[in-house]
Amino acid sequence: MNPDPSRIRLIMELRRQGITDANVLGAIERVPREAFVPNTFRDQAYENMALPIGNGQTISQPSVVAFMTQELDVGSRMKVLEVGTGSGYQAAVLAKLCRRLYSIERHKELLSEAEERFRELRINNVTAKAGDGTKGWPEQAPFDRIIVTAAASRTVPRQLLDQLSPDGVMIAPMGASNRDQHLYRFHRGADGEWRTDELWRVRFVPLVDEDAAVGSG
Repeated sequence: MNPDPSRIRLIMELRRQGITDANVLGAIERVPREAFVPNTFRDQAYENMALPIGNGQTISQPSVVAFMTQELDVGSRMKVLEVGTGSGYQAAVLAKLCRRLYSIERHKELLSEAEERFRELRINNVTAKAGDGTKGWPEQAPFDRIIVTAAASRTVPRQLLDQLSPDGVMIAPMGASNRDQHLYRFHRGADGEWRTDELWRVRFVPLVDEDAAVGSG
């Protein structure tokens, strides 16, 4: 089978934008993004753009998925939590890199569609449920890595940070409006100290029902 030219172009574009991790690029190359977008947008599946998936949600542009995944620095033995399953595309990419992924989605319709895609693609190391992602998944904590795919207004829910293991990393967007959002990396040191780095300007749908939060500083 000949390689898909549009997929190759996307990988080349991601490299130009600074995605250097071969494992991340390989995962994105192997996940069929067209399976995660509505039929009406399938001809744009490998364009570097966000696309609507229903319920007011979007599938993130591939460069954002690649950048967040690269900054998350996932290892093959790690347990990862994803807040916001959405279409399931980010989860499918992470599933290529980690031992086990747990994903939470508040829209039951989107969750059902994502789980069907996982079955069709034989992605067997993802466990997903409907619920409030700001509460995390206490029964499965701690997690080596946490990724949040919706933007908190000014703070990250404390319950998510509390579910991160020592030397764990969380990637999450924050911003009061979609014109003023940035991606942050939170690192929990083995000594319990926190380090926060501002990474990149982004635009995500809002994270809802957040409470018991802490600031980014």
